[in-house]
Order: sequence, then structure tokens, then C-alpha cells
Amino acid sequence: MIVLNGKSVFGGIAFGRLAFYERRQQNIHRRSVDDPQAEIARFEDAKTKAVEQLEALYQKALVEVGETNAMIFQIHQMMLEDLDYCDSVTNIITSQGVNAEYAVGVTADNFAQMFSAMDDPYMQGRAADVKDVSERLVNVLCGVQSAGVDSAGPVVIAADDLAPSETVQLDKNKILAFVTKRGSANSHTAILARTMNIPAVIGVGDALEEAYNGREVIVDGFCGQIYVDPDAETTAALREKWEKENDKRRLLQELRGKENVTVDGQKVLIYANIGSPSDMGAVLANDAGGIGLFRSEFLYLESSGYPSEEEQFAAYRTVAETAAGKRVVIRTLDIGADKQVDYFQLPKEDNPAMGYRAIRICLTREDVFKTQLRALYRASAFGNIAIMFPMITSVWEVREIKRIAAEVREELKAAGIPYSEEVELGIMIETPAAAMISDRLAPEVDFFSIGTNDLTQYTLAIDRQNQKLERFYDAHHPAILRLIKLVADNAHKVGIWMGICGELAADPELTETFLAIGVDELSVSPPYVLELRRRVRETNVAEVREKLLAAFME
Repeated sequence: MIVLNGKSVFGGIAFGRLAFYERRQQNIHRRSVDDPQAEIARFEDAKTKAVEQLEALYQKALVEVGETNAMIFQIHQMMLEDLDYCDSVTNIITSQGVNAEYAVGVTADNFAQMFSAMDDPYMQGRAADVKDVSERLVNVLCGVQSAGVDSAGPVVIAADDLAPSETVQLDKNKILAFVTKRGSANSHTAILARTMNIPAVIGVGDALEEAYNGREVIVDGFCGQIYVDPDAETTAALREKWEKENDKRRLLQELRGKENVTVDGQKVLIYANIGSPSDMGAVLANDAGGIGLFRSEFLYLESSGYPSEEEQFAAYRTVAETAAGKRVVIRTLDIGADKQVDYFQLPKEDNPAMGYRAIRICLTREDVFKTQLRALYRASAFGNIAIMFPMITSVWEVREIKRIAAEVREELKAAGIPYSEEVELGIMIETPAAAMISDRLAPEVDFFSIGTNDLTQYTLAIDRQNQKLERFYDAHHPAILRLIKLVADNAHKVGIWMGICGELAADPELTETFLAIGVDELSVSPPYVLELRRRVRETNVAEVREKLLAAFME
């Protein structure tokens, strides 16, 4: 048995035969031509056919993976019409008197090198797109059919890497899993794999040898391992793991695609909480309606220095694209208290939970704040992003945030950088002060989201990490529930939505209470989504509202 290690892109376990992806492409030869204009005509004709193919791929992807993920094929169409690209091809044909295939190949190499040399990770990623588009053109010019996998049944597909167009063209019914030598977790192909709910492991390296083609493998997408010719003990252990996972999913799978609506017709949004783009696989697998909390501070915690605008943009864009139009609420950095980062050089405090943290850092380190806001607004051009600000205690803080956000938008507009004009701005309600003045805060924002962890510890004056105080820590305390109801009432008075993204959102003992209060959204860890949907669909709010509200208002 041989064990290969890579990076998980999407969890799951697959058993099957390994099949390497075959690219049926011609070697490009330089050939002199007598009629350069005829070659340019060949190039134009091939370009027209390639655009038609890409349009067909766009329509296919639209159905399978959603509009946002399908947009890559529209981008590829635009690349084929790019004046610089086309001028380069025609110039090489005319100046050197060579065939169109050679001119396309040289242009592809030149543009790919140019993109790869850029500092911008997004532009570096365009190198693969140029190669993909150019390879399509060459195949059309040479009359070569599309690549694929030679198999009558389902297989585990192996490749050096896969272009987005190659991924979409594959028959989903014949794919058990993806395994690649190279690739990025932020690539379009990784996004598509997660969207298609297909186990995927990337970055295996040269250990993934073509000599393994046709051999039996097990792919463990949860831990990023591939077992080639697995022994009986390993097979039995992974089969048991697979069956347990399937049993869990099978019990709730009937709820996929169902509405989050109570017996008496009350609807609630059920979203997911995540900490990184890699969590999106679990979000999709559990059919969450969107992201209610993306904890952006993990980008800072996992970095040895301030994450750049480009690094943040890449992460936010990946989540937005993978969400395929669903709302993604991203919380600005919540550093401080129990989340200490050395390079921030925060002063030692006797009471850090009430000290220099979250929005207080952002409003006093405006350069750090603006860098994150620029990345967030840029990413908003690729999906439905909402921005949420933590640890708010006053109206002036919100107005200062809005002023800085407006400056960022103006800077982007002046630079010609696209962003969405529809980005919602909301705040976390996690201090008693914010809850008590929520009537004044509501007109300033588009939504509220209650962080019950901090709201509970601040309201009860109890350190939630102090084990000696567990007896006194009551997350169901009437004071907490009264504050939640107050916030919901004040939000609804001015027509904004309010949700809960803290741990209490997944508490089954409070589901009926939250529905009775009129909470619009509950955001939980991905594994809890379908179970919460089941509870919602079994509740008759009208029957329990009067009893529940009376109980916690006593």
C-alpha cells in the first residue's frame, strides 16, 4: 500500500480506480506561410468557434454550479476578444510569416509569463486562464477534439492540474473524486469542485505518478490522503468511516433544498459560520442558505505579518464566488482579548476582553482597517458580500465606520476598480450598550447580528473562559433573552433584518424561543444546518409563542 499526502479542497471519501486525465493536444510546430492574411482569417474563424464552445460551457456551468462560478467562461470569451492578445497573434503572423498555431502558442507563453511575474495573486492566476484559452484555440486550429478520461464507469480523476473548462466538461456521473499534483485551493477548479460536492485533494506533487493509472485507490478528502492499492485493514477502516458519514447525511439529506419554514408558515434564514475559504465545502454539503459569519481574523491569526490587500481579496473572492450569489456576511477583524497576534504589538492589559480590541483597533489603525475594507469591496464585485463590524457600543462609532467605508469606495471608483454598490453594512450586537440603544443604531445600518458569546459574558459579568464560573454562566438567563427580543423589535421597527451568529443559534432548546421572538436569521456551524432546519420545520410558532414569551419575560 502506498499513501500519498495532499491538501484537502473538499471533504468526503471515494473508493475506485485511478484514471489520469488525457489531454489530446497537438505539438505546435513553427511553419512558414505564403499568405499571412489567410492565416489571420484561420485565426479569426478559430476564435469564433472557441467563443461558441465557451458560451456552451457557460450555459452548462450555469445549470450545474451557478452564475457566479460560470462567469469564468464569460471571462475567457472576453480574453479571446482582448485587443492586446489578438494584436500579438496577428502581429506574429504578419511580421514573421508563420502559421496561426505557432503565433497563438508564442502569445500564450508571453502573456502567461507576464501574468506570473506580477505581484498581484489574482493576476498571477490569470496565467492559467490564458493558457486554457490559447490551448482551446490551438485545438480548434488543429481539429483536435476535447480531452477527457477514457472510462465507461466512475473513476477517481488524476491530473497535473485541471483548467476550469476541463472540470466543467467532465461528466459528473463518472467522477468519484479529483486528485491533482498541483493547484491552488483558491483556483477556479477548486471552487468548482467544492460547488459540485466532489471530494478533492490537490498539491500531491510528483508522488502522484502516472504508473498508478488504473490502480485501485481510496481518497480521504477529509484529511487529504490517497491510498494506492489499500490493504484490507485500511479499506475496512475507511469503509466504516464512509458508512458513518453517509448514515449522518442520509438522515438529513431529505431536507436539502427544503424551505426553512415552520408548520404555521414562519420563515427563517439558516446560514453557516466559517473561518476560512476551505470551510465552504462543508457549507455547500450542508445546504446552508448563505454565510452569516466569516471570521476574517483567522487570516490575521494564521499569518506572520499583516495580510496584504491581495491576500485578503483572494480569500474573500473565493468565498463569494463559491457562495454563487448567496449572501456572505464577513466580519471585520476581531483581534484582541483572547485572540492575540504578536505583530499587532498590542499592549498588555489587565482586562483585555474589555480593552483594545476589534473595532477599537480598526478606528485607531485606519491603514489596517482601510486595507481590509478595500479587499472586501473589491471582492464584492464577485458575489453578494455584506460587511459586519464587531464590538459596537455607540452611534458615533458606526458613523465613523461609514465615513471610512465611503472614502474607500471613492478611492476604488477613482482608480476604476470595480465593486458592488449593493454591499450591506451591519453591526454585531454583543455589548449590553449596543442592545440598549439598538433603536438608535438600527437607522444607521442594514442589519444586526447578535454575538451571544460576548453578549452573555458582558451582561452577566462572567468570564466565559473561567472554568470556576461555569456554575454561574447561564446562556439562557432571562436578561439575555430580553436583550435579544429588544434588539429584534428595534430592528423590525425600521425594517432591517436581524440574526444570531453566536453559539446559542444552534442551541436546540432555544430554537422555538428565537422563532417566537421573530429572529430573521440563525447562523451556525455547517454540520448543524440541516438539523436546525428539521427543528424549524417541526415547530408551530403560534402554539408556543405566548407560553415561551411569557416564560422568559417573567
